[in-house]
Amino acid sequence: MSSEALPSQTSLTTAPKMPHQPKRSKSSALLTPDLPKLPIPPLKESMKRYLRALEGLQTAEEHETTKEVVEEFLAEGGEGEKWQKKLEEYARDKPSYIEEFWYESYLSHSDSVVLSLNPFFVLSSDVTPRSDPQLSRAASLIVSSLSFIHDLRNGYLQADAVRGTPLDMSQYGRLFGACRVPTDRGCRMEVHEESKHIVVLRRGQFYWFDCLDSQNRPLFTDREVLNNLEAIVKDADKTPVQSVAANSVGILTTESRKIWSQLRSNMIKSNKLNASCLSVIESALFVVCLDDAGPEDLAELCGNFLCGGYKLEGGVQTGTCTNRWYDKLQIIVCSNGEAGINFEHTGVDGHTVLRYAADVYTELVLLFAKTINPSTPSLFKSKLSPFSKSAKTPPKPEEDGEEEFEISPKKLEWKLTPDLLAGIRYAETRISDLICQNDSQALEFKGYGGNFIKRHGFSPDAFVQMAFQAAYYGLYGRVESTYEPAMTKAYLHGRTEAIRTVQPESVAFVKAFCSDHATVVEKVEALRKACKKHTQLTKECSQGLGQDRHLYAMYSLIQRDVQAYHAARGRGGSSTNGTSELYNVDGNGRVSPSGQSAISLSPQTHTTALSGEGANGDAPTHGQVPGSTVPESERQKPRIPALFKDPGYNLLGTSVLSTSNCGNPALRLFGFGPVTPEGYGIGYIIKDEGISVCMSSKHLQTRRLLQTLQAYLVEVQKMLIQLWKEANERPEAFIDHSGVMRDARTGKKVEMDGDEDKEDEELLGGFGFFDVGVQAALPQARRRRPTVGKQLVIAEY
Repeated sequence: MSSEALPSQTSLTTAPKMPHQPKRSKSSALLTPDLPKLPIPPLKESMKRYLRALEGLQTAEEHETTKEVVEEFLAEGGEGEKWQKKLEEYARDKPSYIEEFWYESYLSHSDSVVLSLNPFFVLSSDVTPRSDPQLSRAASLIVSSLSFIHDLRNGYLQADAVRGTPLDMSQYGRLFGACRVPTDRGCRMEVHEESKHIVVLRRGQFYWFDCLDSQNRPLFTDREVLNNLEAIVKDADKTPVQSVAANSVGILTTESRKIWSQLRSNMIKSNKLNASCLSVIESALFVVCLDDAGPEDLAELCGNFLCGGYKLEGGVQTGTCTNRWYDKLQIIVCSNGEAGINFEHTGVDGHTVLRYAADVYTELVLLFAKTINPSTPSLFKSKLSPFSKSAKTPPKPEEDGEEEFEISPKKLEWKLTPDLLAGIRYAETRISDLICQNDSQALEFKGYGGNFIKRHGFSPDAFVQMAFQAAYYGLYGRVESTYEPAMTKAYLHGRTEAIRTVQPESVAFVKAFCSDHATVVEKVEALRKACKKHTQLTKECSQGLGQDRHLYAMYSLIQRDVQAYHAARGRGGSSTNGTSELYNVDGNGRVSPSGQSAISLSPQTHTTALSGEGANGDAPTHGQVPGSTVPESERQKPRIPALFKDPGYNLLGTSVLSTSNCGNPALRLFGFGPVTPEGYGIGYIIKDEGISVCMSSKHLQTRRLLQTLQAYLVEVQKMLIQLWKEANERPEAFIDHSGVMRDARTGKKVEMDGDEDKEDEELLGGFGFFDVGVQAALPQARRRRPTVGKQLVIAEY
């Protein structure tokens, strides 16, 4: 690849636009819906929610102190009123008041992204019987992904909507061809909107080939992609597994961002070949990781997709952790055919990646159905490129022009210096440490699911959230700050708002449930109140009416003025700990961003993002901090309001239980790492007849907490069934004057056939309409079938 083909890296803050302007329907994903801007909530309402969220987490004395701080903040003409006005002024010409701060909080993260930022999906089992479960499934996933990209870029993808409400689609432009790039002053996002190739990883070695033509039509059939993958595996497996880790360049992406930035810079400067190889990887549509191992249980399965596998042979790392590139979207396929996705979280949320995963999985189901019924339609509108070897019609020069493609896989050859080899060695040691510190466990609960929960009048999500609260309280005897994201994509450039699950109602519930004195009725009633409150919170947060994003945006504006003040005094501009001084990161990971541009698009010219450089590449003069709200002439030492120094602010933001619901039949499991060392990362999927939970921690009692959760789910089911039976108990039968037992409701004779206990047991199932016990109670079921025909005598031996 020539130097002219290297991707460029211009800093822009706008979301990437698509390269073509094709014909589109009104439902096209490329049409920007006329969406309202995310509202800035009234300050008093945010502070009221803030206090309610803290009430169950603080002692009475601590809460009274926080109340006083809030009252001071809300005083007329006080700090709150001042910063609320400044935030409203700042947001006046912005698509979203939180967007800049959101990107910068992610991109200023200085530690490894593994276990900290990147979530994972495990796809449901493959429906297609395959002789080669790994490569055949990988080929199908690649081709279906290319069809998704074709429909996305050409305007055929159905736009997202919830109950008829259109959703923002801007995140899809950052799903493919995107890459997180480390710099010495934080990270930047690059989006290579003209990307046409993919990269395949096998045993730590990189291969690439073109997949799309200029109109984003796939160049391959499944069989042709499979041929490429077979050639890649054959070549890569010539390398002994003991030699993989020493040259695994991808493992550098697991390093802290500052170290990775230095090594990446050294790699580019070392020689043009390394720079070209790096460019190919970072500009790819996505990365496909073909692992040479298959997880044997659920815990190993989750760990493999979250952070890679750990395996030592003779003191040498041979696990799948050496076969990753964490700065991009990764499709991971294990040797046993298990497949999933690990994605860089800065530019996209789980809902966006879930839509992609669900569509791809659906297409694979339809392709299998097509082998049974050839008239089965496809989900996508993409057609095979006329430049493909398998094309039935040749390309038309007047329409398609002339194009050149690299359709045979090519191996990226590195010339690694001693410093880079040492960097790889130490990066492997550090990621191995992180993996050893991580404990991922999974529970696939099949006792009941969303159907049972809804039949008893609960919101499934609220019900499961209260299950987490009860399990944690039952194990630890306390409640902790809990986070659940609510989607705000109904607004322009919407992302998420934080649902703070711990409320006075949830605290009352867990205390009642774990009490020996509360009755079953009281426990279930407390559960209903807690679930009702959680459902109300979810609705408010999805409308942008939360407190976390509001206060964080305000705090970020304050920090900008703090940095502007120090810059004016000649103290700005140096870099520390891998993060610019324009960032203030506290122990909870709260980041005060600088306002620098965070997203890069190619192809353009090169400028560094998040670096504090001016528009012409010059260093800013003192006091020129982007986004500062303080005029130069009036700049005084800014005062940080007591609200943000109060322990309550840090307490609420330290999410000991970080949870997320990402349900779809296309997924088997979903998870992520904990956001605090003393916490748990909990991803869950609520299915009709089951609940899947993946839980991760830094070697806390993960397995035990899952077992406690399972015990709670069984216990609360018994309670609900007991109350249902009591509410629907049949009237007692009576004996008439002649001594015959009769039904109290119908007066009919009751047959004493000894099956009553059996019927009670059957009712403990799922309360389905066709339960045997229910049917046996019907009069029609009691009629004896008439005997037809002559009965034969059977000889007994």
